[in-house]
Amino acid sequence: MRVLILKTSSMGDVIHTFPALQDALRARPDVSFDWCVEEAFAGIVALHRGVGTIHRVALRRWRKALLACGTWREATQLRRALREARYDLVIDAQGLLKSALVARLARAPIAGYDRGSIREPAASRFYDRRLAVSRNLHAIERTRRLFGLALGYEPDLSRLESGIVAPAQASALPEGRCAFLLHGTSREDKKWPASDWAETARLLVAKGLKPVTTWSNDRERAVAQAVAAAVPETFVIPRSPLADIAGALGRAALVIGADTGLTHLASAYGLPTVAVFLTTRPGLTGPLGPFSSTLSVEQGGRITPAAVVDEAERLLGLASVR
Repeated sequence: MRVLILKTSSMGDVIHTFPALQDALRARPDVSFDWCVEEAFAGIVALHRGVGTIHRVALRRWRKALLACGTWREATQLRRALREARYDLVIDAQGLLKSALVARLARAPIAGYDRGSIREPAASRFYDRRLAVSRNLHAIERTRRLFGLALGYEPDLSRLESGIVAPAQASALPEGRCAFLLHGTSREDKKWPASDWAETARLLVAKGLKPVTTWSNDRERAVAQAVAAAVPETFVIPRSPLADIAGALGRAALVIGADTGLTHLASAYGLPTVAVFLTTRPGLTGPLGPFSSTLSVEQGGRITPAAVVDEAERLLGLASVR
């Protein structure tokens, strides 16, 4: 049986789908899985060895040039590839109109959330099988239950495994125990002040850890450079492809991150991970992992570097006795 997974974006949502795939591979060894994902996140999907063909879609880029010949050529190539694969089932784990329309390109039966479970109810009209999954569950559990209903098994929710492996990468890291500081995120209101990141780096150095930070745009570079200026022991990775950063992240001893996809990736790797949520609520979408913890403003007051590092020490202690 050949199954196509539709989960195109964002990075965190893609990562949240890995445990469902891992369940399915264990429960249904007769099934092979391919995946259709936004081109920017194809390297993230490739972290799971259970995925066969990765089909790249570029809806974000295509929207900016709907009338361009290149857009139509790429869309036609995607449609041809999906149809030639002759899938037995498509699981639309995204639950949006755009993902449902992409799913239809495969000309295969589609399973997805029913009208009461889905993010965009109109999308369920395109499905052949509409499955009820409570919206009051964490995104990871929702997807695991969706896959189970679509493929006829009950997921073992007592275990949580992502099945991903950090890739070999070229980004050099300093010797010793590295602690990644993932300060970059998509919205300004999610960002912790640079001064707090610098103080966190200082506290980590005092505890024998080597701060490492990254950047992907000019604003993030300014923060990374500010942290390094305040705490010279901080190692700043030059702007690098996502696959390289993902590989370097997998070698960390500790990760402290804002509400961003790489923080979810660290959690999926099983690394000690402290997530700092300033405006978003972590309840149904926060990182889940054996050594993950989320500090949020809704838990009371300002999140301080001292509180973050204390929580990091607790997680490191748990991981050391694993």
